[in-house]
Amino acid sequence: MGSTISRIAKKFGLLPQYRLRILMVGLDASGKTTILYKLKLGDLLKTKPTIGFNVETIEYRNICFDVWDIGGQSKIRAMWRHYFLDTQGIIFVVDSSDRERISEARNALHSMLSDNELANTPVLVFANKQDLSNAMTPTEIADKLGLHCLGQRPWYIQGTSAHSGFGLYEGLDWLSNNVPCKAEEFSYCSIPHLFSHRNDQNEFDLKLIEMEKEVVIT
Repeated sequence: MGSTISRIAKKFGLLPQYRLRILMVGLDASGKTTILYKLKLGDLLKTKPTIGFNVETIEYRNICFDVWDIGGQSKIRAMWRHYFLDTQGIIFVVDSSDRERISEARNALHSMLSDNELANTPVLVFANKQDLSNAMTPTEIADKLGLHCLGQRPWYIQGTSAHSGFGLYEGLDWLSNNVPCKAEEFSYCSIPHLFSHRNDQNEFDLKLIEMEKEVVIT
């Protein structure tokens, strides 16, 4: 099977990549969806409050980050736990200018991290909206969020601006270095319709056989 995938990859000029499931959460209006589509499209989109979730695959270096952006309104936060299973990394987005709700953000973060499903899952905090004049510094936010109380859990805080893109890829660099990649997460992300759903094994095998025949014939 491995040699077959390699031949297909060479035919289509693909590079081997890893898939990582990333959960992106935070209070409402912190800029999560704006960040998601800035990373995905390289542009700013007019967004509205997320009711439910958005999911996009961000290809960066040799990793496909499958990013799940979950709504942050208070009534929706109780639903976050339904997305914890198989999460390999967390992006927690904070509005650096929202001093009134920083304690609320801290409570939401620590409540989420108390779930056993997320034990030792690395946490990347995006201190977003650093372009605003009244923004708290990443150091100040780290203190107010109680990040130093997370024990052995890997964490990092990165100042960002969703509008300019400042700091976003530095955050992905940290995730790529701190979320362990397992062998079963190896794939070729440029053909996600074949490789993104691990449970569709029968359909995958049939498509792989068809593509292998094409490689052999040509």
